[in-house]
Amino acid sequence: MLELSKKILEKVSFDQVLFYKELKKALSWITSKEEIQKLKDWCLREFGQSHPLVLQRVFVEI
Repeated sequence: MLELSKKILEKVSFDQVLFYKELKKALSWITSKEEIQKLKDWCLREFGQSHPLVLQRVFVEI
């Protein structure tokens, strides 16, 4: 699920609202704390500049 989530997030990253929705959905699919941390680290690397508020909001909620 982690790799599928990454592909989806890359494809929707052009739209902040859609990115937020898909990131929330990805986190509901992923159950492992380790995979959640990997997704968080990857998101910060890939989208930290383009969607910092979305990332902060989503990862503070979990």
